[in-house]
Amino acid sequence: MSLFLFWVFAAMMLAFGAGVVLLRNPVSSAMCLVMSFLGLASLFFTLDAYFIGIIQILVYAGAVMVLFLFIIMLLDLKAERARKFNIPAMAGGIAVLAGFVGILYKVLASNAEYLHAKPAFTVPFTSDVKAVGAALFTQFNLPFQIIGVLLLVATIGVVVLSKKELK
Repeated sequence: MSLFLFWVFAAMMLAFGAGVVLLRNPVSSAMCLVMSFLGLASLFFTLDAYFIGIIQILVYAGAVMVLFLFIIMLLDLKAERARKFNIPAMAGGIAVLAGFVGILYKVLASNAEYLHAKPAFTVPFTSDVKAVGAALFTQFNLPFQIIGVLLLVATIGVVVLSKKELK
């Protein structure tokens, strides 16, 4: 795919990621997270990783975000009140951001290959689904099961927290 599209989707993902952090309304923040996930899926599409992109949309932008929205609705979260700016924290955040941008520029400028699109793979075609399934259920079986249990425990915790107390 085009290198231009890669950078457009990367910028989209970063912009909506900033919206997740900066917006005070939890629902708006969750919607920005959905758009960030869609930008990440688009990045996978530009890298010809179609299966990973589709799974990104189905699992994260679909199922996990629906779970997040139900949690937000169950807990009845309100938008945060406006607070005063913490000047030292803001200065520290800007310093970290400037350092990150400086290091990113140094890495990208050190090698001219980063500025050019990569050629298509010359390796014979293999199924993404087969490779991901084999890796998931052989090398990463335990982390896969742990994540499933963690999501179950988090869902039960939200239901317990949202339960109204009887007087």
